[in-house]
Amino acid sequence: MLQITNLSKTYHGGKKAVDGLSLEVKAGDIFGFIGHNGAGKTTTIKAMTGVLDFEEGEILINGTDLKKEPVLCKSMIAYIPDNPDLYEHLTGIQYLNFIGDIFRIPKSQREERIQHFSDLFELTRDLGDLISAYSHGMKQKLAIISALIHEPKLLVLDEPFVGLDPKAAFALKTLMQTLCAQGNAIFFSTHVLEVAEKLCNKIAIIQKGKLVACGGIDEVRGDQSLESLFLELIKHE
Repeated sequence: MLQITNLSKTYHGGKKAVDGLSLEVKAGDIFGFIGHNGAGKTTTIKAMTGVLDFEEGEILINGTDLKKEPVLCKSMIAYIPDNPDLYEHLTGIQYLNFIGDIFRIPKSQREERIQHFSDLFELTRDLGDLISAYSHGMKQKLAIISALIHEPKLLVLDEPFVGLDPKAAFALKTLMQTLCAQGNAIFFSTHVLEVAEKLCNKIAIIQKGKLVACGGIDEVRGDQSLESLFLELIKHE
């Protein structure tokens, strides 16, 4: 579903944010991407979603080269950043219809999916309000709904649980498991190691732009907790 090979990204000034990173996410995987602030998580995510260009390496989405076929690749994925930047002059339903238009979702399918996901995240009654009046948590819910209505093969999330109330966070976790059981894949970054430990079947830990651990969660952590492993790996940071 996602294959990254020797990815490198250098910013102006010579700072190498990602350095020779390689990993693979297969259909059915819930893949956790873990690292401290500034480790390279968001840079990697922005590169794989086509937001940032990169100098070296290759990124394949469902076998398609991101650089050669960017529009096709973006049609197969959905990206939810850690701080959703939405069009606040629109109402919630106007924004969802705008996203539906971009992905050319037929009206009947669009309405059904919007109804289903807005009910799931208890946002239905607020869809007629301007997004500018939404709380951070409501904006996060709207971003999640907008990411799901075109049924992406790969869902990419950057700190998806930040700002969500416990009920919405539980709904998202359950939904992630359901999507992967249907043959889709999830790639998400998180600082909440307990969530990654319970939810993911695979993880990668990044430090200073390089992977320091990657694989099945039981294989990577061994006899210790994920928190203990993470602290051990970064203690000399």
